[in-house]
Amino acid sequence: MGSASYALCYLAINFILQYFTAPRMRRLGSEHGYLTQADFFAERYRSPLLGRVVAIVGAVFLLPYLQLQITGLGLIVQLATGSRTGGNLSMILATVLTVGFVLWSGIRGVARVAYLKDALMVVGLLVLFIGVAISVKGGIGGLFETVRDTRPDLLTLDQKGYDSTFFVSAVIISGIGGGLGTMAHLWPPVLAARSGRALRSNAIWLPLYQIALGIPVIVGFAGILMVSPHSPGNAVALTLAGQTLPGWLVGVVAVAAASAAMVPSAAIIVGISSLLSRNVLSVRSERTQLRTNHVCAVGAAALALCLGLSRPDLLANLLLLTFGGLSQLAPAITMGLARKVRLDAIPALLGILTGVAVLTWLTFGNVDLGTMDPGLVALLPNLVVTGVAQLVVRTRTSREESGGVPGKRVGVA
Repeated sequence: MGSASYALCYLAINFILQYFTAPRMRRLGSEHGYLTQADFFAERYRSPLLGRVVAIVGAVFLLPYLQLQITGLGLIVQLATGSRTGGNLSMILATVLTVGFVLWSGIRGVARVAYLKDALMVVGLLVLFIGVAISVKGGIGGLFETVRDTRPDLLTLDQKGYDSTFFVSAVIISGIGGGLGTMAHLWPPVLAARSGRALRSNAIWLPLYQIALGIPVIVGFAGILMVSPHSPGNAVALTLAGQTLPGWLVGVVAVAAASAAMVPSAAIIVGISSLLSRNVLSVRSERTQLRTNHVCAVGAAALALCLGLSRPDLLANLLLLTFGGLSQLAPAITMGLARKVRLDAIPALLGILTGVAVLTWLTFGNVDLGTMDPGLVALLPNLVVTGVAQLVVRTRTSREESGGVPGKRVGVA
């Protein structure tokens, strides 16, 4: 039940933020010709350097998310083939197919296939839900009664490593990351939207669409009763599908799951390659930019594949790492969305670098934070450094003005 509460709270925060921020992002993009998230930073703060730094941060922290999708594809093919050794080969094949799809169709093709992906995902979830309901003694009601009697701890937030502190901090950092436009691969669809009204309509309908998240929660409870304790935790849903459904329906679930992983993978690859080719390498020729974009797409996918082959575990932690890292952009995005930007480029840059550095130290330095999300902890020094640096810059500007030197908003070349 903790996962369900987490999902609902995340959706609420994400909806509120997206409803107000996405139309503003689109309007600014239309006025100034943004193609990427980093374009927003470079223009609003008059700092190409800040744009480059944001592009690098965005590309780096999208890689764990891409790794998560590729690892999931490997698990799906293992289900479909019944092979214990086919996971690595399937990840390689899925990566090749995804890259080929991106190079052939681009962002418009990804957007079109997304409709099919959504339909397949809903069908796959319903098929799996029905299979579980038929297979579990007493149906869904009996399932919850059994969980209540045998594992009541799963119906609370009081579990080792997943207590209320974990869920509250994870909800906050995920809501900030998803609702304030920190994820670079989501900017192209926002910038290409027909109107701000269309974006608000999408924000309204998205929570209803996410009601389907209740099905994986039920499937997880069923897995506790029906799947061997020695089975990999990341493969519970797919293993349960193989145990409860006939072969042809397992194929339906596998296709749905594969599409649910491949389409986001393609969007992430497009987001990373666009940031690197346009904002880091600063290629302006359209033909050269296209070729560079293709090279960056292949390189990003290959790197994520290597990470997936070497560390296929801890999928949920990968997603939280992405949210935690990209949320360090949130303060500067919020200030940049204002009618008049009152934050200077140098404080924004210092805050982002501080947040990323602290998050890296907390994540890979084995710092014990209990169950608190490190991304949320890293956001605090980010805000402090941003505020102090802005105070210093404003004080310096005021002194220059009082000495007869015209002050201006500080940029970074």
